[in-house]
Amino acid sequence: MASFFQRLAKATPLAFSNTFGSRRKTSYGIPFGTLAAVSGGFSYLYFYSSPDLVHLEQINEEGGPKVALNPDKWIEFKLQDTARVSHNTQLFRFSFDPLAKLGLDVASCIITRAPLGHDAEGKPKYVIRPYTPISDPDSKGYFDLLIKVYPEGKMSQHFASLKPGDVVEVKGPIEKLRYKPNMKKHIGMIAGGTGITPMLQVIEAVLKNPDDITQVSLLYCNVSPDDILLKQKLDILATSHPNLKVYYTVDNPTKNWKGGKGYISKDMALKGLPGPGEDTLVLVCGPPGMMKHISGDKAKDWSQGEVSGILKELGYTEQMVYKF
Repeated sequence: MASFFQRLAKATPLAFSNTFGSRRKTSYGIPFGTLAAVSGGFSYLYFYSSPDLVHLEQINEEGGPKVALNPDKWIEFKLQDTARVSHNTQLFRFSFDPLAKLGLDVASCIITRAPLGHDAEGKPKYVIRPYTPISDPDSKGYFDLLIKVYPEGKMSQHFASLKPGDVVEVKGPIEKLRYKPNMKKHIGMIAGGTGITPMLQVIEAVLKNPDDITQVSLLYCNVSPDDILLKQKLDILATSHPNLKVYYTVDNPTKNWKGGKGYISKDMALKGLPGPGEDTLVLVCGPPGMMKHISGDKAKDWSQGEVSGILKELGYTEQMVYKF
C-alpha cells in the first residue's frame, strides 16, 4: 500500500466557481445547520507549497469535466455559510459551480492549506490539514466540512476566522479506502469524536444504494452526550434503515443518559461488531489513545501496520481491519 505521504504528494483538486445558491438541505433532507463532523486521526502538516492556483472558470474553458476535484493545482473555494454545532465545533459550507460535483470517492479526504508567513528566504509557508467532507459526494455545487476548533490549532483557528465570501485553498481527493457495494456482508465501525467523518461517508454510500445490502454496525464514543457529533442525523438514518445499528458510549454521562458508559470495552466490541471472518471489515478512526486501545496505531510510514489492542484480542486480523 502506498504511504499516506505518497498519496498526499499525488493528490490535487480543481477549482470551484464563486456561485452561491440559496440554503440547501443535505442528503436525507436534514438542514445544513443541524449537521456536524470533523476529519480525525492526522497531525498538522507544514509544507512549503507551490503558490499556484487554478480557478474553475479556467478549467471549464479548457473543456474539463464538470467535476470540482482534479489532481492538478491548489484551488480557491468560497465560503458560503457557517453554523455552530457545539461549543467547539463548526460546520462550513463551501460552494462552487452548481452544475459540478465534488468528484470525491468513498472513502476519501481533501487537503486544505492556509498561509503561515514566510521562511528565511521569503518563500511562502503554509499549514496543511486533511479533512473529510460530510456532504454527499453526488451533491452539486457545494461541500461541507465540520471542523473542531482547537485553541492552539493553526488550521482550525484559520477556519474559525473565515467569513462568508472568504476563500480556502483545496487539493484532492486522497483516496483512503475504496468502498464498493456489497464488498463485505457486514462492516463494523468504531469512531471516536471527529473520527465519525469517514464513517459517515461509507454509511451514506451504503444506505443510498438500494442494491447494497451491507449490514453496518457503528460504535461511537465521545466525552459527553453534548459532544456527540451528527447524532441527530445518525439517529434518523438508523431509524429509517434496518441495516444500520448505532451504539453510543460516553466518558461523562448525564443522569438521563441511556447509552454506554466509559471507553469502548471488549464486551462492547463483542456485542456491537460483526465477528471475525472473511466477510467482515472493521473500520477504526479516532484520537491516538483510542486507536492504540482498539486497533493499534498505523505504522510510521502511515501504512496500516499490525492490528493490536481489543480487536487483536477478539481475533481480528490485518485483512479484517482498516485504520483511517
